[in-house]
Amino acid sequence: MTATLAGLVTLAQASGSELTEIATPSIDWSALWPGICLALGGILLLTIASLAKRWLFEGFYALFTVAAGLAAIATAIPLWHEVQTGDGPFSAVAQAIGVDGFSVYLTIVIASAVVLTALLADGYLRREGMDGPEFYVLMLLSASGGVVMASANDLIVMFLGLEVLSISVYVLAAMHRKRATSQEAGIKYFVLGAFSSAFFLYGIAMVYGATGSTNMVKISAFLATEVPLSDATLLVGFAFLLVGFGFKIAAVPFHSWTPDVYEGSPTPVVAYMASGVKVAGFAGLIRVFSLTFATYATDWQPILYALAVLTLVVGSVLAVVQTDVKRMLAYSSINHAGFILLGVVAASAQGTSASLFYLAAYTFMVVGTFGVITVVSRKGDELTKLDDFKGLGGSRPVLALVFTIFLLAQAGVPLTSGFFAKFYVLEAAVESSYYWLALIAMLTVVISAFLYLRIIVSMYMGAADGDDPLPELEGHEVKVPAAAGLALAICVAVTVFVGFFPQHLLDLANEAIPVLVASAP
Repeated sequence: MTATLAGLVTLAQASGSELTEIATPSIDWSALWPGICLALGGILLLTIASLAKRWLFEGFYALFTVAAGLAAIATAIPLWHEVQTGDGPFSAVAQAIGVDGFSVYLTIVIASAVVLTALLADGYLRREGMDGPEFYVLMLLSASGGVVMASANDLIVMFLGLEVLSISVYVLAAMHRKRATSQEAGIKYFVLGAFSSAFFLYGIAMVYGATGSTNMVKISAFLATEVPLSDATLLVGFAFLLVGFGFKIAAVPFHSWTPDVYEGSPTPVVAYMASGVKVAGFAGLIRVFSLTFATYATDWQPILYALAVLTLVVGSVLAVVQTDVKRMLAYSSINHAGFILLGVVAASAQGTSASLFYLAAYTFMVVGTFGVITVVSRKGDELTKLDDFKGLGGSRPVLALVFTIFLLAQAGVPLTSGFFAKFYVLEAAVESSYYWLALIAMLTVVISAFLYLRIIVSMYMGAADGDDPLPELEGHEVKVPAAAGLALAICVAVTVFVGFFPQHLLDLANEAIPVLVASAP
């Protein structure tokens, strides 16, 4: 091989022709460190667990994962300052990956979800006999895919991030090998997710056929100045891409997997799916539609409008008829997705910032909510029915109070982060003249409030006279592990703080408006 190359060089020199230097893309490695911390953390953790498992102390895997998540946050903060006070957004890998306020903001949110979920999972995995590195490795790799989705400037890169995110979560959903429902959840999630990924890939092909590129910068420039050869091809591409994103964010009618997967999956996995995975899905949706296809907003806004209405109504109505708390919160997460869609439908800077505010606030309240369910449910995730929470306020008043705060926040009660999250997206919808959409959303708030009140009433008033305050069968006792307690404390603190002082988070969301990076500085 070497001799062949040498012969070609000699031949070229003899013929008098010059060798052309191949230009390789420039890579700003410092800008990639948040994602590298997550991906490399997963690889290192797997390597350490394989080579030195017998010497590792209890809780090492969770501690290592928390450290990797914190490292991602620590490396993202300088990027935020560089973007906001330096030369502005810039390209990290040619035009494929960009660094802007949007990508850095959501990277921090995803990494926060990883840290909180790792703290919740520590005690849970030991309780269930699953205390191995696999959970943490898969979550770190999944989070790295979410970071790629948040910063992608190319549809192919977006697809790669989506697949890295998805494949890891498929396995996470089926991790509890002793529960048939977990296996069922993993299979259902995988099959439906594979279909959605196929639609997403077909959508990329359609957009490429209509615009001649998969690069978001070039697509945006083309649509702003040129007329596609086939509008039908472009619109079909929009529809297929929406199917892919709709599945990830659990928008109706692509939500059918959500209640079964939420109910069957290990509860910490559900906490991560409802936070980190949903954030990554909306990151891709906002970057592709609100930014890349902004000039065609009048074509895709009606579709998203319909999806938002269906998601709001179905999520709220079906939630109130459930008897399993995890299924209740599954439909509740669908309703929340509808609220976040309000900001996307608005197709404005105000709408985008409102959606970003909602995503950050929702991450902490939903992880905290499923954190309480994690510690209340006994081995095997058996205590997840509404009746299983009867009298929790009497037997575990502090835990019940924490759960109440999270439920009230999800209901949008004032002095919680959830109130301002809903207020800002409704304001954005009204500013864009979507009055009926805002009205429907407000009506679903009232319906959803009944769901959260059912759980609260069950906790404080559900125990009959002479009954045990909590069904602690077969010696089961509700214990809050130290790591889970720390996660719940962080979630409560953020939920209450943002409820009293929302402007700090809103300012960050306003500075995180996405942009397309045309070239490196």
